[in-house]
Amino acid sequence: MAPIAVVLDHTTATALHDPKDPCNEAVAAFYVQASGGLGTLYAPVLCLTAGDTERPGLLTYINGLRFIQIEPFDTAAALTATELLHAGRPWAAVHAIHAAHPSADFPAGRFLLTLTPELYEGTGVQAAHPDQ
Repeated sequence: MAPIAVVLDHTTATALHDPKDPCNEAVAAFYVQASGGLGTLYAPVLCLTAGDTERPGLLTYINGLRFIQIEPFDTAAALTATELLHAGRPWAAVHAIHAAHPSADFPAGRFLLTLTPELYEGTGVQAAHPDQ
């Protein structure tokens, strides 16, 4: 089985950062799997910025984790984000949507791990709750 590529959004990054969050263990299990080479976790920097506004220190914490790759907010991400923002999508989610969509590096897209899968309905991404 090939390693799985998983995008964390602002909700799952926040859950991983907060040991008292009810979903902390479920998200941490993905981190443990990534540390064992069973997958790769990606955290879009704009999602981390959004999460950090509610939970200060989140961006620094996630940036310090060895087995999470920070996804940069480049021009392609900005173009997608602008389109999604004009369509009414929340700014906290637009970079995660971009990261989960199919790309040259991930032709099938990446899975999106979120505590709010309903936020991503109709976006064409595979969003799943960590407890499911």
